[in-house]
Amino acid sequence: MLIRPATDDDDDAIAGILMPIIAAGETYALPRDMTRAEALAYWRSPSHHVHVAEGPEGIVGTCYIRANQSGGGHHVANAAFAVRQGSKGVGRQLCAHALDIARQLGFSAMQFNFVVSTNTRAIALWQSFGFAIVGTLPGAFRHPAQGLVDAYVMFRAL
Repeated sequence: MLIRPATDDDDDAIAGILMPIIAAGETYALPRDMTRAEALAYWRSPSHHVHVAEGPEGIVGTCYIRANQSGGGHHVANAAFAVRQGSKGVGRQLCAHALDIARQLGFSAMQFNFVVSTNTRAIALWQSFGFAIVGTLPGAFRHPAQGLVDAYVMFRAL
């Protein structure tokens, strides 16, 4: 699998991955009725270093890396990931790649600000990479099927 910086030519594939995830409303605190243009503007923000994972069947995942905060928090990276449903191992490869890119960009840590507690596969994956849950936001996410659920802040040094 090739993981590379995204280009404008990747927008259709990125949108094809993002839109079902956003519409499901189970993992991202984004409006479920977000338009394609809004989703791409969010994901492809100029402050984001966007990458795609490309296999024989095309683009199967994407991630972005950015500074978590400005000013005094600019040394901590933040990242987000989206993988085509049914893809195996793509999230793991994207996470390893994002950690490498974050180091190359000079970040000294990475933080996930809002990991929905029901996203147990992602939580287990992040923990396998050394992320720890450092905070719980009780009832901070309105899950479409489960109601109010916790969100976690996860952190690791680079």
